[in-house]
Amino acid sequence: MPILADVGGHAWTVWPRVRDRFRPPVAPPSAPWSTEIDDPTLGIVKLSGRIDHVAGARGLVIIVHGMGGSAERTYCAVAASAARAAGLSSLRLNLRGADGSGEDLYHIGLVDDVEAAVAHPEVTGYERLYAIGFSLGGHIALRAAALGGAGGRLRAVASVCAPIDLDACCAHIDHAKRWAYRMHLLAGVKEVYRTVAARRPMPEPVEAVLAIRSVRVWDERVVAPRFGFAGASDYYRRVGVGPLLPGMAIPALVVASESDPMVPARTVRPALVDASSAVEVRWLRRGGHVGFPGEVGILSEIVGWLAKT
Repeated sequence: MPILADVGGHAWTVWPRVRDRFRPPVAPPSAPWSTEIDDPTLGIVKLSGRIDHVAGARGLVIIVHGMGGSAERTYCAVAASAARAAGLSSLRLNLRGADGSGEDLYHIGLVDDVEAAVAHPEVTGYERLYAIGFSLGGHIALRAAALGGAGGRLRAVASVCAPIDLDACCAHIDHAKRWAYRMHLLAGVKEVYRTVAARRPMPEPVEAVLAIRSVRVWDERVVAPRFGFAGASDYYRRVGVGPLLPGMAIPALVVASESDPMVPARTVRPALVDASSAVEVRWLRRGGHVGFPGEVGILSEIVGWLAKT
Protein backbone atom coordinates (compact mmCIF):
# COMPACT_ATOMS: atom_id res chain seq x y z
CA MET A 1 0.00 0.00 0.00
CA PRO A 2 2.73 2.61 0.78
CA ILE A 3 4.24 1.99 -2.66
CA LEU A 4 0.87 2.46 -4.35
CA ALA A 5 0.27 5.63 -2.34
CA ASP A 6 3.70 6.93 -3.38
CA VAL A 7 2.93 6.27 -7.05
CA GLY A 8 -0.38 8.09 -6.64
CA GLY A 9 1.41 11.05 -5.10
CA HIS A 10 3.76 11.29 -8.07
CA ALA A 11 0.88 10.94 -10.52
CA TRP A 12 -1.15 13.71 -8.89
CA THR A 13 1.91 15.96 -8.83
CA VAL A 14 2.74 15.51 -12.51
CA TRP A 15 -0.62 14.90 -14.19
CA PRO A 16 -2.25 18.31 -13.51
CA ARG A 17 0.71 20.08 -15.12
CA VAL A 18 0.49 17.88 -18.22
CA ARG A 19 -3.29 18.29 -18.38
CA ASP A 20 -3.16 22.05 -18.07
CA ARG A 21 -0.82 22.41 -21.02
CA PHE A 22 -3.58 21.17 -23.26
CA ARG A 23 -6.60 22.42 -21.30
CA PRO A 24 -5.61 25.35 -19.14
CA PRO A 25 -8.26 26.61 -16.73
CA VAL A 26 -9.91 29.94 -17.42
CA ALA A 27 -9.01 32.49 -14.76
CA PRO A 28 -11.71 34.91 -13.60
CA PRO A 29 -11.77 38.45 -15.03
CA SER A 30 -8.86 40.47 -13.68
CA ALA A 31 -6.82 43.59 -14.26
CA PRO A 32 -3.08 44.21 -14.04
CA TRP A 33 -1.92 45.25 -10.57
CA SER A 34 1.38 46.72 -9.46
CA THR A 35 3.06 48.40 -6.54
CA GLU A 36 6.54 49.29 -5.30
CA ILE A 37 8.49 48.29 -2.23
CA ASP A 38 11.53 50.04 -0.79
CA ASP A 39 14.06 47.26 -0.31
CA PRO A 40 16.88 48.09 2.14
CA THR A 41 19.51 46.72 -0.25
CA LEU A 42 18.25 47.45 -3.75
CA GLY A 43 15.99 50.44 -3.20
CA ILE A 44 12.73 50.53 -5.15
CA VAL A 45 11.54 47.10 -6.30
CA LYS A 46 8.38 46.74 -8.36
CA LEU A 47 5.80 44.02 -7.75
CA SER A 48 3.04 42.89 -10.08
CA GLY A 49 -0.02 40.66 -10.14
CA ARG A 50 -3.61 40.28 -11.29
CA ILE A 51 -6.50 41.67 -9.26
CA ASP A 52 -10.16 40.69 -9.50
CA HIS A 53 -12.54 43.17 -7.86
CA VAL A 54 -15.84 41.38 -7.30
CA ALA A 55 -18.81 43.74 -7.09
CA GLY A 56 -20.04 44.10 -3.51
CA ALA A 57 -17.20 42.03 -2.03
CA ARG A 58 -16.16 42.95 1.50
CA GLY A 59 -13.15 40.64 1.52
CA LEU A 60 -10.11 39.95 -0.65
CA VAL A 61 -7.83 36.91 -0.85
CA ILE A 62 -4.13 37.37 -1.61
CA ILE A 63 -2.92 34.31 -3.53
CA VAL A 64 0.80 33.43 -3.40
CA HIS A 65 2.48 31.01 -5.81
CA GLY A 66 5.19 28.44 -5.17
CA MET A 67 8.91 28.18 -5.96
CA GLY A 68 9.61 28.73 -9.63
CA GLY A 69 5.99 29.69 -10.24
CA SER A 70 4.05 32.88 -10.82
CA ALA A 71 0.57 34.36 -10.53
CA GLU A 72 -0.27 32.63 -13.82
CA ARG A 73 -0.01 29.12 -12.39
CA THR A 74 -3.12 26.96 -12.65
CA TYR A 75 -3.60 26.60 -8.91
CA CYS A 76 -3.59 30.40 -8.56
CA ALA A 77 -6.26 30.72 -11.25
CA VAL A 78 -8.40 28.03 -9.62
CA ALA A 79 -8.04 29.71 -6.22
CA ALA A 80 -9.09 33.04 -7.75
CA SER A 81 -12.15 31.39 -9.29
CA ALA A 82 -13.01 29.84 -5.93
CA ALA A 83 -12.73 33.26 -4.30
CA ARG A 84 -15.06 34.82 -6.87
CA ALA A 85 -17.57 32.01 -6.41
CA ALA A 86 -17.53 32.76 -2.66
CA GLY A 87 -18.16 36.45 -3.27
CA LEU A 88 -14.58 37.47 -2.51
CA SER A 89 -12.16 39.54 -4.57
CA SER A 90 -8.64 38.24 -5.16
CA LEU A 91 -5.12 39.38 -5.87
CA ARG A 92 -2.83 36.87 -7.53
CA LEU A 93 0.54 38.19 -6.40
CA ASN A 94 3.81 37.73 -8.24
CA LEU A 95 6.62 37.57 -5.72
CA ARG A 96 9.42 39.90 -6.77
CA GLY A 97 10.92 38.85 -10.10
CA ALA A 98 8.51 35.94 -10.64
CA ASP A 99 6.89 37.79 -13.54
CA GLY A 100 10.16 37.77 -15.51
CA SER A 101 10.73 41.49 -14.94
CA GLY A 102 14.22 41.05 -13.48
CA GLU A 103 13.34 43.17 -10.45
CA ASP A 104 14.83 40.91 -7.77
CA LEU A 105 14.87 37.41 -6.26
CA TYR A 106 12.44 36.05 -3.66
CA HIS A 107 12.82 33.49 -0.90
CA ILE A 108 10.66 31.29 1.31
CA GLY A 109 10.58 33.69 4.24
CA LEU A 110 10.03 36.94 2.34
CA VAL A 111 6.85 38.37 3.86
CA ASP A 112 7.69 41.90 2.69
CA ASP A 113 5.90 41.40 -0.64
CA VAL A 114 2.69 40.26 1.07
CA GLU A 115 2.89 43.22 3.43
CA ALA A 116 3.31 45.57 0.44
CA ALA A 117 0.23 44.04 -1.18
CA VAL A 118 -1.80 44.44 2.02
CA ALA A 119 -0.84 48.13 2.17
CA HIS A 120 -1.82 48.87 -1.44
CA PRO A 121 -4.76 51.30 -1.95
CA GLU A 122 -6.68 48.75 -4.03
CA VAL A 123 -6.46 46.31 -1.13
CA THR A 124 -6.81 48.48 1.97
CA GLY A 125 -10.41 49.32 1.11
CA TYR A 126 -11.53 45.77 1.92
CA GLU A 127 -12.76 45.03 5.43
CA ARG A 128 -11.44 41.48 5.49
CA LEU A 129 -8.12 40.34 4.06
CA TYR A 130 -7.01 36.73 3.73
CA ALA A 131 -4.04 34.93 2.21
CA ILE A 132 -3.69 31.52 0.63
CA GLY A 133 -0.29 30.24 -0.44
CA PHE A 134 0.94 27.18 -2.28
CA SER A 135 4.15 25.34 -1.34
CA LEU A 136 6.76 28.12 -0.86
CA GLY A 137 3.90 30.63 -0.98
CA GLY A 138 2.13 28.68 1.75
CA HIS A 139 5.15 29.02 4.00
CA ILE A 140 5.21 32.77 3.33
CA ALA A 141 1.49 33.07 4.17
CA LEU A 142 1.97 31.21 7.45
CA ARG A 143 4.99 33.28 8.38
CA ALA A 144 3.17 36.52 7.59
CA ALA A 145 0.40 35.43 9.95
CA ALA A 146 2.79 34.27 12.67
CA LEU A 147 4.63 37.60 12.58
CA GLY A 148 1.47 39.58 13.18
CA GLY A 149 -0.62 39.24 10.08
CA ALA A 150 0.89 42.08 8.06
CA GLY A 151 0.23 44.74 10.62
CA GLY A 152 -2.85 42.98 11.91
CA ARG A 153 -4.67 43.28 8.58
CA LEU A 154 -4.73 39.58 7.70
CA ARG A 155 -7.81 37.96 9.20
CA ALA A 156 -6.81 34.36 8.39
CA VAL A 157 -4.42 32.41 6.14
CA ALA A 158 -4.28 29.02 4.50
CA SER A 159 -1.33 27.04 3.19
CA VAL A 160 -1.37 24.18 0.70
CA CYS A 161 1.54 21.70 0.69
CA ALA A 162 3.84 24.14 2.47
CA PRO A 163 7.21 22.96 3.76
CA ILE A 164 7.25 23.54 7.51
CA ASP A 165 10.64 22.11 8.50
CA LEU A 166 12.87 23.76 5.90
CA ASP A 167 16.03 21.81 6.67
CA ALA A 168 14.30 18.42 6.55
CA CYS A 169 12.38 19.28 3.40
CA CYS A 170 15.52 20.51 1.67
CA ALA A 171 17.36 17.28 2.54
CA HIS A 172 14.43 15.33 1.07
CA ILE A 173 14.19 17.23 -2.22
CA ASP A 174 17.98 17.16 -2.67
CA HIS A 175 18.06 13.35 -2.56
CA ALA A 176 19.13 11.71 -5.83
CA LYS A 177 15.69 10.09 -6.21
CA ARG A 178 14.01 13.51 -6.39
CA TRP A 179 16.25 14.93 -9.13
CA ALA A 180 13.38 15.54 -11.57
CA TYR A 181 11.40 17.61 -9.06
CA ARG A 182 14.54 19.42 -7.97
CA MET A 183 15.49 20.35 -11.52
CA HIS A 184 11.95 21.61 -12.13
CA LEU A 185 12.07 23.88 -9.08
CA LEU A 186 15.54 25.16 -9.84
CA ALA A 187 14.74 25.83 -13.51
CA GLY A 188 12.14 28.40 -12.50
CA VAL A 189 14.28 30.32 -10.02
CA LYS A 190 17.33 30.14 -12.27
CA GLU A 191 15.35 31.92 -14.96
CA VAL A 192 14.47 34.59 -12.40
CA TYR A 193 18.17 34.92 -11.58
CA ARG A 194 19.08 35.22 -15.27
CA THR A 195 16.68 38.11 -15.78
CA VAL A 196 17.82 39.87 -12.60
CA ALA A 197 21.49 39.47 -13.54
CA ALA A 198 20.78 41.20 -16.85
CA ARG A 199 19.77 44.31 -14.86
CA ARG A 200 21.74 44.28 -11.61
CA PRO A 201 25.11 43.08 -10.25
CA MET A 202 24.63 39.65 -8.70
CA PRO A 203 26.79 37.59 -6.30
CA GLU A 204 27.45 34.77 -8.78
CA PRO A 205 28.04 34.65 -12.56
CA VAL A 206 24.97 33.38 -14.43
CA GLU A 207 26.91 30.41 -15.79
CA ALA A 208 27.84 29.29 -12.28
CA VAL A 209 24.25 29.60 -11.05
CA LEU A 210 22.88 27.63 -14.00
CA ALA A 211 25.21 24.79 -13.01
CA ILE A 212 23.75 24.49 -9.49
CA ARG A 213 22.12 21.10 -8.94
CA SER A 214 20.72 21.24 -5.39
CA VAL A 215 18.33 23.48 -3.51
CA ARG A 216 20.70 23.78 -0.54
CA VAL A 217 23.51 24.98 -2.79
CA TRP A 218 21.09 27.47 -4.37
CA ASP A 219 20.20 28.77 -0.92
CA GLU A 220 23.85 28.84 0.15
CA ARG A 221 25.26 30.64 -2.89
CA VAL A 222 22.31 32.73 -4.11
CA VAL A 223 19.68 33.39 -1.45
CA ALA A 224 21.98 33.75 1.57
CA PRO A 225 24.34 36.39 0.14
CA ARG A 226 21.53 38.38 -1.47
CA PHE A 227 19.48 38.62 1.75
CA GLY A 228 22.23 38.76 4.35
CA PHE A 229 22.13 35.24 5.82
CA ALA A 230 25.34 33.52 6.94
CA GLY A 231 24.49 30.49 4.83
CA ALA A 232 21.71 28.03 4.04
CA SER A 233 21.44 26.69 7.61
CA ASP A 234 21.25 30.21 9.02
CA TYR A 235 18.60 31.06 6.42
CA TYR A 236 16.42 28.06 7.35
CA ARG A 237 16.80 28.76 11.06
CA ARG A 238 15.92 32.44 10.82
CA VAL A 239 12.94 32.29 8.46
CA GLY A 240 11.45 28.85 9.15
CA VAL A 241 7.85 29.08 10.32
CA GLY A 242 7.86 25.85 12.35
CA PRO A 243 9.17 27.42 15.60
CA LEU A 244 6.60 30.22 15.26
CA LEU A 245 3.53 27.96 15.13
CA PRO A 246 3.16 27.54 18.94
CA GLY A 247 2.62 31.29 19.18
CA MET A 248 0.29 31.63 16.18
CA ALA A 249 -2.66 33.86 17.11
CA ILE A 250 -4.28 34.35 13.70
CA PRO A 251 -6.45 31.50 12.35
CA ALA A 252 -4.32 29.39 10.00
CA LEU A 253 -5.32 26.35 7.96
CA VAL A 254 -2.54 23.93 7.03
CA VAL A 255 -3.56 21.59 4.19
CA ALA A 256 -1.11 18.79 3.43
CA SER A 257 -1.09 15.57 1.43
CA GLU A 258 -0.24 12.18 2.90
CA SER A 259 1.41 11.23 -0.41
CA ASP A 260 3.18 14.50 -1.28
CA PRO A 261 6.46 13.44 -2.95
CA MET A 262 8.06 16.88 -2.61
CA VAL A 263 7.02 17.90 0.91
CA PRO A 264 6.56 14.52 2.63
CA ALA A 265 4.31 14.12 5.64
CA ARG A 266 7.24 13.01 7.83
CA THR A 267 8.80 16.48 7.45
CA VAL A 268 5.54 18.26 8.32
CA ARG A 269 3.93 16.35 11.19
CA PRO A 270 6.62 16.88 13.87
CA ALA A 271 6.56 20.65 13.33
CA LEU A 272 2.80 20.75 13.91
CA VAL A 273 2.75 18.90 17.23
CA ASP A 274 3.10 22.01 19.36
CA ALA A 275 1.19 24.39 17.09
CA SER A 276 -1.30 26.68 18.83
CA SER A 277 -5.04 26.10 18.76
CA ALA A 278 -5.27 28.78 16.05
CA VAL A 279 -3.70 26.31 13.61
CA GLU A 280 -6.07 23.82 12.01
CA VAL A 281 -4.55 20.92 10.08
CA ARG A 282 -6.22 18.91 7.34
CA TRP A 283 -4.56 15.90 5.75
CA LEU A 284 -5.59 14.81 2.27
CA ARG A 285 -5.45 11.04 1.80
CA ARG A 286 -5.19 11.34 -1.98
CA GLY A 287 -3.14 13.72 -4.08
CA GLY A 288 0.40 14.89 -4.60
CA HIS A 289 2.18 18.20 -4.36
CA VAL A 290 -0.32 20.98 -5.12
CA GLY A 291 -2.29 18.54 -7.24
CA PHE A 292 -5.36 16.62 -6.08
CA PRO A 293 -8.45 14.83 -7.32
CA GLY A 294 -11.33 17.23 -6.91
CA GLU A 295 -8.98 20.23 -6.90
CA VAL A 296 -11.76 22.76 -7.52
CA GLY A 297 -13.79 21.43 -4.62
CA ILE A 298 -10.82 21.38 -2.25
CA LEU A 299 -9.85 24.96 -3.03
CA SER A 300 -13.47 26.03 -2.69
CA GLU A 301 -13.53 24.46 0.78
CA ILE A 302 -10.31 26.26 1.71
CA VAL A 303 -11.68 29.62 0.56
CA GLY A 304 -14.91 28.85 2.42
CA TRP A 305 -12.92 28.20 5.59
CA LEU A 306 -11.17 31.55 5.21
CA ALA A 307 -14.43 33.39 4.62
CA LYS A 308 -15.97 31.97 7.81
CA THR A 309 -13.20 33.20 10.11
